[in-house]
Amino acid sequence: MESHTLDLGDENIPKAARDAIKQLISEINALREEIEANNNRIAELETLADRDPIVPVVNRRAFVREINRAKAYAERYGGTNCLLYLDIDGMKQLNDQHSHATGDAALMTLADILQQNVRASDLVGRLSGDEFGVLLAQADSKTAGEKTLRLQELIKQARIKLADSTITLSTTFGVVEVTSKMSATDALEQADKAMYDRKQNPRP
Repeated sequence: MESHTLDLGDENIPKAARDAIKQLISEINALREEIEANNNRIAELETLADRDPIVPVVNRRAFVREINRAKAYAERYGGTNCLLYLDIDGMKQLNDQHSHATGDAALMTLADILQQNVRASDLVGRLSGDEFGVLLAQADSKTAGEKTLRLQELIKQARIKLADSTITLSTTFGVVEVTSKMSATDALEQADKAMYDRKQNPRP
């Protein structure tokens, strides 16, 4: 079958027809640009919907979704995932004694340390208040325990500068291995409980 390309410069095509075709092409191009702009805006809104409003990590909604995604991957291809659940010790006192701005600085400092010290395949999320989660993809309990100790040490070394002093942070972690029988909610609840138990019975 022969293919033909329409030549709008062909004088055999009536001027009215050429003008109509040009107008149609212009409208099609405008629609394409509008669709592309809308798709870009949708992608931008989806990204914003996943981000925490205070610190540059994902929010709880996105974090739960990624736990389910990592769990499905592990069930299909093998391996294990671990979940770290942590909060800042004495966050209320920090806000009361200093300010909520200092509290926000503490959240930013913690988020930055977590983000800078996990793999690209891992995920950091703010779950609520001063509580954070770290999803360690394809990691076993031993690896998660070692990562926890390393993160705790880095957090202890951090300094938050105030007008006339500096403050330090400490955190408590709970760690669970995410099994195939757990939902994302189950995993978060168990990790939260592990953190609470550790907070009530601190160990060196």
